[in-house]
Amino acid sequence: MRDVDIAVVGGGIIGCLVGREVTGRDPRARVALFDRDVVASGASRRSAGLHFPRGATDRVRRLSAHSQAAYARLAAEDPALPIHPLRMHMLSADPTRIERTYLPTARAVPAGQVPGGLVAIPEGTGVWTGQGCQYADVGALTEALARTLRPRLALREATRVTAVTPGPADVTLRLSTGEALTASRVVLAPGPWLADPAWEPLVTPLGARVKKIVALHVDRAPAPDDGVIVFEDEDAFLLPLHHRGHWLFSYTCQEWDVDPDALTAGLSAGDLTEALACLNRYAPALAGRTTSGRVFCDAYSPTREPLVRPLDDAGRVVFAGAANGSGYRLAPAIAAEAADLLHIARPEGQRNAA
Repeated sequence: MRDVDIAVVGGGIIGCLVGREVTGRDPRARVALFDRDVVASGASRRSAGLHFPRGATDRVRRLSAHSQAAYARLAAEDPALPIHPLRMHMLSADPTRIERTYLPTARAVPAGQVPGGLVAIPEGTGVWTGQGCQYADVGALTEALARTLRPRLALREATRVTAVTPGPADVTLRLSTGEALTASRVVLAPGPWLADPAWEPLVTPLGARVKKIVALHVDRAPAPDDGVIVFEDEDAFLLPLHHRGHWLFSYTCQEWDVDPDALTAGLSAGDLTEALACLNRYAPALAGRTTSGRVFCDAYSPTREPLVRPLDDAGRVVFAGAANGSGYRLAPAIAAEAADLLHIARPEGQRNAA
């Protein structure tokens, strides 16, 4: 007899939402969720947690719409969750970029300026305002999700999966505790730990890579009505982290093939030079207030769409991730796609949600 029906490997926001999706669809399923550390210790802990209704491809737009609705339901069910609605301002020199990437729910309309005078608008750059934006303390949200999951599944923290071996009838997992466990199906949600020897042979054919992510903390308290400022042409944004009392500036770092376990040296001089060069173009007054930051990484797919697909011929091992820095934003839809691949039917009211 198998030990569990479904094993989820990875206790970040995606893994916990997979656990929630599976147990919500089938409360009788025997589910175990494993994390090498405590839940939310990896990319989820360092995430900016920004959600806005946009997508560069039709699929990402669908995933974004699904996730927006899912987070709205979560917040309505538990208003104490750390999900915070925000105003949204978008800057771009290309009006068609706004039209083709933002969903109708964003209700993007032209605006003359960004309130508050934080940013300088370069000549030829337009400003839009929009709706449907929110940000979360992703670490705290993931911990809250894990708390609700404990009665519904076996949550195994500090229990590393050391081998994943698909077979014709089930999947064998070997654990750091010395145990061997069998599951009917497995979801791998490892975040940036693609190269873990336990599953690297299964994951390598996906072609995903790990990219460094750097954000600066701007030592200025946001006003209560400050919103996110998105620099579309730079793939960067200024986010007011009201719960922490400062702003966050995220830009696109181009350092690839990094090891998440080796990113322990903090911000480098190169990180600061690149980030400040971008920040100075739009908000030079803030550049001198960047006293700290955060450094980690995420998995990126070749197509820049999240990867949710089977890794073995029998479809018993499903990969869910490589969300290209949008793991929080798209996590509910990624979880739903993974549960679909496990052949767990959606409740009647959710079948047309994605």
